[in-house]
Amino acid sequence: MPEFFRTRAGRQCLTIMALGAALWISGALLDVDSWLVSFMSNFEDYGADKFVLALGIAGAMSFIYSVLRIADLRKEMLLRDAAQARADWIATHDHLTKLPNRYAFERKILPKITDKEGNIPDEARNNVTIFSVDLDGFKKVNDLVGHKGGDVLLVEVAKRICALGNADCVYRFGGDEFIIIALGMTAAREEWFAKVLIQAVTRPILIDGFAVEVGASVGYDRWSEGAEPLEDAAHRADLAMYEAKSRGPNHQLVFEPSMQDKVAERASLETKLRGAIQNKAIKTHYQPLIDLRSGSVCGFEALARWTDEDGMNIPPPVFIGIAEETGMITELFENLLTQACSDALAWPDHVRLSFNVSPVQMEDKLLASRILKVLAASRLPARRLEVEITENALIQDPAIAAHILDELHEAGVQIALDDFGTGYSSLAQLARYRFDKIKIDKSFIATCREDEKQEKIVRAMLALGKSLNIKTTAEGVEEHAQFAYLLQLGCDIGQGYLFGKAMPAAEAGIFIESQIASLASTA
Repeated sequence: MPEFFRTRAGRQCLTIMALGAALWISGALLDVDSWLVSFMSNFEDYGADKFVLALGIAGAMSFIYSVLRIADLRKEMLLRDAAQARADWIATHDHLTKLPNRYAFERKILPKITDKEGNIPDEARNNVTIFSVDLDGFKKVNDLVGHKGGDVLLVEVAKRICALGNADCVYRFGGDEFIIIALGMTAAREEWFAKVLIQAVTRPILIDGFAVEVGASVGYDRWSEGAEPLEDAAHRADLAMYEAKSRGPNHQLVFEPSMQDKVAERASLETKLRGAIQNKAIKTHYQPLIDLRSGSVCGFEALARWTDEDGMNIPPPVFIGIAEETGMITELFENLLTQACSDALAWPDHVRLSFNVSPVQMEDKLLASRILKVLAASRLPARRLEVEITENALIQDPAIAAHILDELHEAGVQIALDDFGTGYSSLAQLARYRFDKIKIDKSFIATCREDEKQEKIVRAMLALGKSLNIKTTAEGVEEHAQFAYLLQLGCDIGQGYLFGKAMPAAEAGIFIESQIASLASTA
């Protein structure tokens, strides 16, 4: 009630009540009864009795109105407080799982874990562990059962996590990431709890008749209460989680300082990469593709190479992975393709340029137009370009992939299916899309002569290519025995250290000339 009287309406009510009280006190002091009798008798002819009656009724009504107004305004205040509480709950909770969200975590809305007497145990007060959980393979669930099915899965996962402890300890940070605050755990208990989290999340979930499964990566670390913000511990738990994710699904790791160093190194490398792309410091090297029957060079595969300002060679999987994650892959791709097309103009007309496309780029609807734009600017004929695409790149969005491949084919660009046999649904990809070449992964070539199963697989791949009228390329040819074996089986093209390593453009020109001279001398 005191809060109400600080409002404008409350002050008005106080004024009315004070006025009524003043009138009553004044009447009492002046002997209002005798005064009213005298007034009414003296002015009876003028209707004084009715005036006094009306005045009394008006005063009573004013008092009643004040009381009712106070009651209404109090009710309005209660409704407003309830609305504010509801709005605050909505702002601090996830609408799908009903769990507290990142905003609630940042506001330090922490759980109150108490014993039977309602007290916070000492071990809980000084020992707080933050667990970060991220789902593995969640996108595949969305592809299988749709976004509504994905929502069902998230709700079920949230229930399973909450069932392991107090629901107030669980936060959803958006997407498929959850944060759990646990109190009073020993180091052994923390590791056990992380494993239990993975077991709980990865159990199959039945959605629309489908039994779907997801993996889970868990990272955790302790919070130094009073010495740092809670968000710092959550950040370290995230770093541990991402390190666990990098090791494959269903791993758990406790934070280690080296993880922070790794992130700092990654940030530094990202900055360097951005500068290298802008300055076009990343260069293309070329590994020869050899026609196994004639022994002549039929093409070169363009491979990215980067030596940083300190003279260190950065492995392609490292900087290409960073470019994909940071959105720099498109600019890097266009720079390298422009450079490669320019170099390829100096090669004989029959020598093709083979160029890899990242799986991330296959989600770009403008990829085909970007490639054709580079070809037009460099004046390299489209028939001399061969684009290599991995099987994994085709499953991200099959409709977009089909559109890109059709557009490239119509322009005359050749399409090769790279790393054949190592991805998903190889035969399904061959049936759905049109390819001009399949490249057998080097993992099969390395062991095919010693492993009977591998040999049968390679034979089947080569027979499949022949029956579909698709040329085959064997990657990773390093020995003459492998060369002879593949030639005997009918493989069309070979690639590997036996024929030549990746080399700069100037050396590629010399390599072609030497090959032509060598073939002419043996003719």
